[in-house]
Amino acid sequence: MSAAAKRIIPLLDRVLVQRVKPAERTSSGLYIPEKAQQMLNEGVVLSAGPGMINNDGKTLPMHVKAGDRVLLPEYGGNPVKLGEDEYHLFRDSEILAKLN
Repeated sequence: MSAAAKRIIPLLDRVLVQRVKPAERTSSGLYIPEKAQQMLNEGVVLSAGPGMINNDGKTLPMHVKAGDRVLLPEYGGNPVKLGEDEYHLFRDSEILAKLN
């Protein structure tokens, strides 16, 4: 995780995710043109907030933690650009699944 990403601390049920970049080469070494590369719906959780607070005032735990690989929706999340790196803030409920 970059030093810039460490400065972002998600609040409540927000999760800071960096999308996985698509492969630029095939397994045989051929370069894939940028337009032909698919946007992957996979990312790595960099940090997560403490969780949502329910009506009783108790904090509901998060379903993901830093380091988890997750499946993301195709659209959504709030993009955050720091330098050349781009991150996304998602709600915990928007994340589709954890990947092993």
